[in-house]
Amino acid sequence: MEKNFQFELVTPERVVLREQLTSLTLPTVNGEITILPGHVPLVSVLKPGVMIALQVKGEQRVIAVSGGFVEVLEFKVVVLADTAEMASELDEERIKVAQAKAEFLKQSAANHDDLNFADVSALLDKELARLSAVKYWRRLKK
Repeated sequence: MEKNFQFELVTPERVVLREQLTSLTLPTVNGEITILPGHVPLVSVLKPGVMIALQVKGEQRVIAVSGGFVEVLEFKVVVLADTAEMASELDEERIKVAQAKAEFLKQSAANHDDLNFADVSALLDKELARLSAVKYWRRLKK
């Protein structure tokens, strides 16, 4: 049985990560799942949250995703994400400012327009995922 699998994380703008992993934990609409070598094939929808990729060399990559899809094949896992950002590259203070703005917009939109409310809610979910990723990554570095 294989001890690792090929992983690709792609957004509409770029390939974020392409490497061999020993495990991958990610947020789906049906709950958090962990993929190990030999996992059964599946396709699932991602929700905003934190993805943790364990590399063959033992390092963890912590990534904030805002949604998308995951496809698990026999020896390969592909994530097509709306957005994906490495936690190590995120600025916690800028995220908190964006989160506060999104919360304000969500409260304003709640009284007026359902479509705008959904868009702002998605933006807030994205910012919360980014903040969670940064906090998780910082705990790893201690």
